[in-house]
Amino acid sequence: MRRRSLLAAVPALAMPSITRASDEEIRIGNIMPYSGPASALSEVGKAQAAYVKMLNDNGGINKRRLNFITLDDGYSPPKAVEHARRLVEQDRVALMFSPLGTPSISATIRYFNDRKVPHLFAVSGVSRFSDAKAFPYTVMSLVNYQVEARIYAKLILKERPGAKIAVLYQNDDLGKDYLAGLRSFFKERYEQVVVTASYELTDPTVDSQIINLKGSGADALLVAGTPKFASQAIRKAHDLGWKALIVLNTPSNSLVGTFQPAGFEHAVGVVTGAVGKDPDDPQLAGDPGVMAYRAFMARYMPGSNLSDSNIVFGYNVAMALEHVLTQCGSDLSRDNIMRQALGIRTLALPMLPAGVVYDTAPDNRSMLTQMALQRWNGKSFDSMGLVISGVE
Repeated sequence: MRRRSLLAAVPALAMPSITRASDEEIRIGNIMPYSGPASALSEVGKAQAAYVKMLNDNGGINKRRLNFITLDDGYSPPKAVEHARRLVEQDRVALMFSPLGTPSISATIRYFNDRKVPHLFAVSGVSRFSDAKAFPYTVMSLVNYQVEARIYAKLILKERPGAKIAVLYQNDDLGKDYLAGLRSFFKERYEQVVVTASYELTDPTVDSQIINLKGSGADALLVAGTPKFASQAIRKAHDLGWKALIVLNTPSNSLVGTFQPAGFEHAVGVVTGAVGKDPDDPQLAGDPGVMAYRAFMARYMPGSNLSDSNIVFGYNVAMALEHVLTQCGSDLSRDNIMRQALGIRTLALPMLPAGVVYDTAPDNRSMLTQMALQRWNGKSFDSMGLVISGVE
């Protein structure tokens, strides 16, 4: 087991007098895939740990140091369950912050909610996790996939009015959430507007699906899946000469996992959403938020890829946690932490794209409900100057 703490490690069972939060520290739990098949996503956790170190170097929050206890689950649900119990029952954390990965979240979300532990800014877009009645102590940090689908529907209709939309979707909760979002958007027109093809994670390719979707006469292709298959879809569409507007969902828009294997030149014109500023955008060279981010990276994450969207995301969500804990003042009870986490109003952070804000409420458990849109030019993304909300 990999255990990281930004304070000296002390055996949890030797600390019965410190529970949840004290006058000296705030204990924060985190579960992250530092190893295993999703280890690339652990840059989120590394950025958050670095941000907490910066906060502690500057005196902490409300005169309390932050003890960020982050554990490696290897993207394994059983390991996540083990860590969840340790963090709550032994380390006695005040809250869980930004646990990452749909499988692990699915395995632990009920545990945290049953024990009334604030489960803040979890990293997944599965819509059922945002159910306030089922999970009253959970707040999600990603746009939920049904909301994201509605954003892309609005974009496609703006770019290509009257378009028929082909959807390549992963045959699981992830892919089906996007179909549900499109159905809620088009309502009775859904069957006339949308044509679909599914794939299994065990499929070797999606070539036949792309051939069939092209044959439908669709004007746009929405990929609701993961990088390996999105890459294949882009390459096959290019080889077929299909001039559809291609839109990638956020789980599949990886530069390394999708664009590079597809061929950067073959992906020109592909559109996707952005929930963070691009620190390499020359138009943002003098942006105060980007300059502060670059200074942070130089001091606290030297040698890391500052343009990695996972790092930008982790930085933004850590800043949102700072906002919540600052608003708590001297009352670090779990009830007050939840009260403040559900009271975020139009929070425009320095590394969020212009026009994108964090918002929460008792009936809104997803911090993001809008996205900025960007288009791939063969070498980098160009902002489309659009921020679209997916709220109906």
